[in-house]
Amino acid sequence: MAQPVKLADDIMALVRREADLQSRSMACQITHWLKIGRAIERSGTFDYGHIIAALEGERDTTELTELEEIAWLEGFIEKMGYPTKAEETFFARRQLLCRGVGLDACGNLVYA
Repeated sequence: MAQPVKLADDIMALVRREADLQSRSMACQITHWLKIGRAIERSGTFDYGHIIAALEGERDTTELTELEEIAWLEGFIEKMGYPTKAEETFFARRQLLCRGVGLDACGNLVYA
């Protein structure tokens, strides 16, 4: 029985583009990617637990296999897009004290 699933617009754009390139329906493309992902996670050279440990700083990324490192990098980039509460508090305090809060694209200190 088919089930509806909500996916972000950017994900759907990727699915649509790849489905067109591969002459598949969008549902078939999603199913295809799902099967590939599941196979990788179950393979002997891929351990999702290693990736989680590396993302949490409990495992060195040099210990990851090539496939694990690719998945780790994607997760790392995602995590870096969202500051933690502690980071927000730290930079808010720096801003109140008129101290630098980061660097701009040219490497100059940004104060606000």
